[in-house]
Amino acid sequence: MTSAGTDERAFQALTQKISKARGLSCESYKDKCLKRRIAVRMRARGVHTYDDYSRLLDSDAREYQELLDALTINVTKFFRNLETWDALRPYLRQLGAAYADLRIWSAGCASGEEPYTIAVLALETLGDRAARVVIDATDIDRLSLERTQQAKYPDAAFTEMPVQLKLRYFRDDQPLPIVRELVQVRAHDLMREPPPRPLYHLIVCRNVVIYFERQAQERLFKVFVEALAPGGVLLLGKVETLFGPARERLRLVDPRERIYTKPK
Repeated sequence: MTSAGTDERAFQALTQKISKARGLSCESYKDKCLKRRIAVRMRARGVHTYDDYSRLLDSDAREYQELLDALTINVTKFFRNLETWDALRPYLRQLGAAYADLRIWSAGCASGEEPYTIAVLALETLGDRAARVVIDATDIDRLSLERTQQAKYPDAAFTEMPVQLKLRYFRDDQPLPIVRELVQVRAHDLMREPPPRPLYHLIVCRNVVIYFERQAQERLFKVFVEALAPGGVLLLGKVETLFGPARERLRLVDPRERIYTKPK
């Protein structure tokens, strides 16, 4: 039996190894989150200690990808928390009226339900002006990006989406070309790389920041604030709260839905 101290040292050694080998910023994630998701892979492979799992990674390179998929998994749905998207609609309408072209960033897009939701919302809210919208859908996880590009979704992904919107914008559980052409899918590491574009009018990052340690959260909030154009809007998850210096630079306009705006 290993002691708690030995077990913790083995865990730290494992996460450092993962970071070095695959470029994932394990130090930015909460230990509790990392341990829970690593444990999923350990159980799947029938190993019981961090040292044994480390040796498994050495002998089976494919396990690294399985592990990265487990560490970055994010379950979502179209129009998840419908009231949030209803609350965002007037701000999107204002942005559409204020700017000739709209740049939107879906940061940590998981399997793509979020950016395609934004695309549908833009089409519904802006009409013909939605053609001027570009949505960057980014994630670090290879499997998530593949799913976003394939854009083929199970019935469970639509349970919170209004039926009329699904009928209007989807066929055979896939978004129509008018929706897909607004979304650009790209690999991006939130913790290591600058934003894909210099300035965005809307940044949506829901239920991603909560997995990071406080220092990493504060650093990421700073990135979002600096990436927002004057008058831009930031949407976080309902359990996420802006703090640190970034909080002084944005105005909270909807406390319930965690909508912030950047003064012009």
